[in-house]
Amino acid sequence: MSEKTDIQNRTHIRLLVETFYSKIRVHGDLGPIFNAIITDWESHFELLTDFWETQLFLKRQYHGNPVTAHQEVDDKVGNSITSEHFGLWLNVWFATIDELFKGETAWVAKNRAQKMSTMLFMKIYEHRNRD
Repeated sequence: MSEKTDIQNRTHIRLLVETFYSKIRVHGDLGPIFNAIITDWESHFELLTDFWETQLFLKRQYHGNPVTAHQEVDDKVGNSITSEHFGLWLNVWFATIDELFKGETAWVAKNRAQKMSTMLFMKIYEHRNRD
């Protein structure tokens, strides 16, 4: 994309998701976690495209449970996910959005990710400390 536009459709979301995860997969801290858990990247791209299309355009494409998914990942990596991991993830997410897009929906994608990261880490923490 030469001239930056706002995130307008599923094709834009797919570009964002694929570009973002190309960076995550080689990230020194995050790459090992994602590469150990995700075995089918194409399915993951489709799932996350559905998720963000639901978040940004209310398309009701996503039918998963992100809380449970993140709790299961934390269990698989020995309860080693920290708030710093979420911060690193957000930094790459924000940078990827800024690299590709500008506008209101791009801002919403950043804002939703920031709020979700806090909630997801809290739910992971609660899951670790359940009775």
